[in-house]
Amino acid sequence: MNHNQPEITTADENPSGRKYLLPFIFVISLFFLWGMAHNLDSSLIPHLRKAFNLSNLESMLIDTSIFFAYFVMAIPAGIILKKWGYKTTMIVGLLVFACGAFLFVPAANNLSYLTFLIALFIIGCGLATLETSANPYAAVLGDPKRAASRLNLAASFNGLAAAVAGYVGTHYILSGKTYTKDELTNMTEALRLTEASSVKTPYIILGSVLVCIAIAFCFIKFPEIKTKSIDGEAKGSFLGSLKHKHLRWAVVAQFFYVGAQVCVTSSFIRAAQQGAGFDEKTAGIYLFIYGILFTVGRFVGTALLQYVKSPKLLSIYACVSIVLCLIAILSHGAIVVYALGGLGFFMSIMFPTIFALGIEGIGDDTKPGSSWLIMSIIGGSIVPLTMGAVIDFNNDNVQIGYSIPLVCFLIILYFGLRGYKIAHKQTAN
Repeated sequence: MNHNQPEITTADENPSGRKYLLPFIFVISLFFLWGMAHNLDSSLIPHLRKAFNLSNLESMLIDTSIFFAYFVMAIPAGIILKKWGYKTTMIVGLLVFACGAFLFVPAANNLSYLTFLIALFIIGCGLATLETSANPYAAVLGDPKRAASRLNLAASFNGLAAAVAGYVGTHYILSGKTYTKDELTNMTEALRLTEASSVKTPYIILGSVLVCIAIAFCFIKFPEIKTKSIDGEAKGSFLGSLKHKHLRWAVVAQFFYVGAQVCVTSSFIRAAQQGAGFDEKTAGIYLFIYGILFTVGRFVGTALLQYVKSPKLLSIYACVSIVLCLIAILSHGAIVVYALGGLGFFMSIMFPTIFALGIEGIGDDTKPGSSWLIMSIIGGSIVPLTMGAVIDFNNDNVQIGYSIPLVCFLIILYFGLRGYKIAHKQTAN
């Protein structure tokens, strides 16, 4: 499709102009949609844990399925992006995403955890395709100096989805019922079917919305972007893109950031129950508030990035996140939930900021570089498994598990202090 799209360069520095406004609005909608998918997992994990009587490690396979798909799909998505352009890649991602959402219906009807995991993997493939195209498109659609701010603005709607997903999960997925271990072991198939079936309506609606948006995308013109290299290394090849040192560090930082976010969000409800003594519904309400704080953090971060350099703000937020993890691990009572809510606020800018810093100045390597950054999202598959194992090893102590995201934030701190720097091979004129 991209041969029919007008080509522009980043010299056109007004992303809010009429030429770019409609495409930018549609791209923003994608950030909201994949935010819904990821944040519904926070309700899905404790819900399916009851329906299938899963251990902590087994329940973390929900995250593993969706994030492993990022690793598998990132290269194919990058190939689609390079060959057919941003618009076609986004449409493909939307349709694959919809297929996975609709698969939740037979998964619930057949009471099959494996089918749920397959559905989540397919959703993950769709999300990987969307993110491979939408993240760099939002970043390069305008003045390169404002890439981090622009990407944070788009990602703010990803944060808004966290709040909406928290509400949907609490009111339409979670049953609010608490069972003892014996009750879970002896639960009848009919009751398990009732528990599992509550996911059908939200995912049918989500899938239908995705199909409608994919159709709408077919009628919108998306400018294709050309970029220029700063460090002289751009080759436009997948492996060659890793010659950029700052891109390599961004991939590492993004791996651990996504792992940290998934750990914090997916274990939020159980941490609130265990650390603060809340019931499932109350914990779900606080998860909704967590989503609001995540959203507010994105908008505040976007504003701050007008005055504070993005690496510096990233470093400050990483430091605060480390402190909040320590509070969540060592404290008892409502302060645990407050610390987790604070993490939502201070994590909010990390993904788009790392992404923008990683592809800064890499020219023709922007598309393959984006694929590497999307592949790094597999951290959301691997790191939570480590957290689940730590929790199980420590007699189901969820709070101890937050030592894993703490380590992740230390790595992000290093990236914000040193790893982001571009190794210039050509001096400026």
